[in-house]
Amino acid sequence: MEELVQDLRLQLEKQCSLNKELQTQNKGLEKRLDEKEKLLKELQARLDELDCPPDRSSNDSEPEVRKSRAAVIAPEPLPEDLEITQARVKKTISETSLIVKAIQKNDFLSRLDDEQITMMVELLVAIEKNPGEAVIVEGSEGDSMYIVAAGDLRVTQAGRDLRTLTSGDVFGELAILYNCKRTATVKAITKVRLWCIERQTYRTIVTNKSKKKREQVMGFLKTARTLKDLSDVQLSKIIDSMEEVKFQNKEVIVREGTEGNTFYIILKGEVQVTKKVNGQQKEIRRMGKGEHFGELALIREICRTATCTAIGQVTCFSIDKEVFEEAIPFENLELPDDSNIFEDTAVPEKKSQSASLRLKDLVPVLYQEGRYQGDPVTLGVGGFGRVELVTTLHHGQYYALKKVSKKHIVAKRQEDHVKFEKRVLQEIQSDFVVRLYAAFKDTRYIYMIMEFCSGGELWTKLKEIGRFDEPIAVFCAACVVEAYAYLHKKGILYRDLKPENLMLDRRGYVKLVDFGFAKELVRGDKTYSFCGTPEYMAPEIIQNQGHDFAADFWSLGILVYELLAGSPPFSSSEPQKIYAKILDGVLKFPPYMSEAAKSLISKLCRPRPGQRLGNTKNGIKDVRHHRWFSSINWHKLRVAQLDAPTVRLIRKGPCYINFDRFPYDKTQAEEDFSGWDDDF
Repeated sequence: MEELVQDLRLQLEKQCSLNKELQTQNKGLEKRLDEKEKLLKELQARLDELDCPPDRSSNDSEPEVRKSRAAVIAPEPLPEDLEITQARVKKTISETSLIVKAIQKNDFLSRLDDEQITMMVELLVAIEKNPGEAVIVEGSEGDSMYIVAAGDLRVTQAGRDLRTLTSGDVFGELAILYNCKRTATVKAITKVRLWCIERQTYRTIVTNKSKKKREQVMGFLKTARTLKDLSDVQLSKIIDSMEEVKFQNKEVIVREGTEGNTFYIILKGEVQVTKKVNGQQKEIRRMGKGEHFGELALIREICRTATCTAIGQVTCFSIDKEVFEEAIPFENLELPDDSNIFEDTAVPEKKSQSASLRLKDLVPVLYQEGRYQGDPVTLGVGGFGRVELVTTLHHGQYYALKKVSKKHIVAKRQEDHVKFEKRVLQEIQSDFVVRLYAAFKDTRYIYMIMEFCSGGELWTKLKEIGRFDEPIAVFCAACVVEAYAYLHKKGILYRDLKPENLMLDRRGYVKLVDFGFAKELVRGDKTYSFCGTPEYMAPEIIQNQGHDFAADFWSLGILVYELLAGSPPFSSSEPQKIYAKILDGVLKFPPYMSEAAKSLISKLCRPRPGQRLGNTKNGIKDVRHHRWFSSINWHKLRVAQLDAPTVRLIRKGPCYINFDRFPYDKTQAEEDFSGWDDDF
């Protein structure tokens, strides 16, 4: 027994000794980790300064003086006739394949279209060089580009070897753009065969194709009724603003019911036009090269009344309303009163159901289980009143019924805000803003019949899981960007962005709700109301300096931070402390947040409104183009073709399963006869 005790004692001593050793090692590791973390923070601070430079005083705002001259490229005149006199050279299938592959892997040449590549292949001529012969001499002027067909060549600069060129390599391509001196010497190592094209031939190919396409598009534009009174100069200006876009087979180009803001001309391929009839998509017609759709979208606030889908690969020339309005004065346009069946009209189909909605036809949806079984479903409760889930006996469709006490509205002096909210929501037709189908009143309440978003509040989902993975945060923020783009274009400042005001529809798409703080604002004007959610308020609101659309971009930065971190960057139990932190403007990022996210948030939350991303020269386009949104195809998002990563947050079950549960409130609001809502 004593031996066993002794043995155990020895083992215990060994273990203690080992523990002490491990503790010493841990302290060493902790010290090293602390040092590394300190270094990382220093590096991060330096990176943030580079990515988002601090505000400078007016004395420091002078641009930096450039130390060297810019390279000057002198224009080179093209001959008037622009005819290709050179004979076309036939190539074998393998030769053509080698040339096409070489063109496609070259950064510059890969931007040529199929027709230009075909012409280039035909016009390349073969030349041969013996070992030791120079193809290009450093310092000489060049006018030709080469593709290596066979053999090896050496590239040298100032006598130093740079690299070896082999079959399929391209060199000298700068010379087909403009007259420039060669920066290196290229000599044959073995006997080589090269494909060669001169600058004049290349420029003629490109210029002829551009002229031909321009004339073609000009002809197409002249067939659009809306544009028929425009001069060739004005039509040319439109062409300068148009972009070429490609669509894959079965890809939706425009979707019925969505906001129309882009005009398309079909350059290549076929487009199917369908309309929803009795719940089924019915083909109306097919369109081909030269036909166009969406012209009314350039001049009216409208929704698409048909869906246009690519059949096979389709290439279109397109222009959106924002760009179009910058190019052409509105008064020069023809405004047709009618429209073809596949065109856009001013009456959206989605709104038609509101005409038949009556308050007395709405019945409450009841909880089917749980402690509130048999009670009406309440979706949300606030100081304003309640939101209840209702349905209709006729349609069997769900709606969110917002009930607001009229007495409470008067007590809080919110009469104008409520009227404004109703008017704005009735006019808005965006897939990223919750729809208002109808509004009613009685002696106690104002009722708004809203679209029911069965996925629930984004706030609830965020609290459930703590913080979102980046793809979910990116998608949610992208939906908000689209809502902002729509609202700001209509001159509506939102002013109350936060997860609580974002709802998920059944597909996981995010919609903005609650327009109680929204404000109509003319570009260039300021508004001075102190309103919003403290954590989301921009500095200029807190300082009463007057605010505009830039305040919405500040709150977008705060939202992105909260979605990724689980809480906003400036928070406290005391509002005044929140405001102090906002005015200090020190953003502290958690270590797991990506560099792209930090960059976006820093740029959206710049203290000066004029420097904020989204509020500079390019507007909201700069937000869309930020690298944090690189995974988003904005066109597909607008036509609801993206798979929403938020779908996995939505629980399956009864229609109310994604909402918190509230007890039914049987108390009635006091009656109000002040008459403020006579015209509601």
